[in-house]
Amino acid sequence: MRGYVTVTALAGWAGLAIQQYLIFYSRWTIDASLLGGLVSFFSFFTVLTNTLAVVVLSYAWVSRPSAGRRFFLQPAVSSGVAVSIVVVGLAYSLLLRHLWSPQGFQFIADELLHDVMPLLFLGYWWFCVPKGTLRFTHIGLWVIYPLVYFAYVLLRGHLLGQYQYPFIDVDTLGYPQVFVNAAGILAGFVVIALAIVGLDKIVKSPQG
Repeated sequence: MRGYVTVTALAGWAGLAIQQYLIFYSRWTIDASLLGGLVSFFSFFTVLTNTLAVVVLSYAWVSRPSAGRRFFLQPAVSSGVAVSIVVVGLAYSLLLRHLWSPQGFQFIADELLHDVMPLLFLGYWWFCVPKGTLRFTHIGLWVIYPLVYFAYVLLRGHLLGQYQYPFIDVDTLGYPQVFVNAAGILAGFVVIALAIVGLDKIVKSPQG
């Protein structure tokens, strides 16, 4: 499966690199801060989650032992990333895809980050991550990530007046609707997490 891991990691890095280039280029053309572009880049759940995915895949590709490799290749960590990136793909398809029609390199980046990587990383989880160690209590740890992200984007939006996604735009929707939207997405996250843990309990480990 080393070839699969290599291709998947390269697809993720390519999507992130193209998206970062596009953000830098758009800010350069209007003489805006490139540092601000970097902060904006890492303020998207899609970017953060794809970054976590390619870190897992990169550690899976190399064989040199390290603390980072031991951490990210733990089944509980890799599985949590799998849950998050599946949420990325589903949320984009259900909530965002109809809002615009990206062209050129933006289309390539969108496809890689929202469609290709969720599927490929789910395949990595299915074939390469050892099974049989997950517990339902892990879900409580996994939800910390989206909850912290939600708090961050609300604070960032309050300070800058810019919200990364329209379904959490407090200025347009108001806090009650934003919290309802976030609760719906979190419920979807938990359902996917339950499915991952359930599959872990019935699928034979690739190393078993």
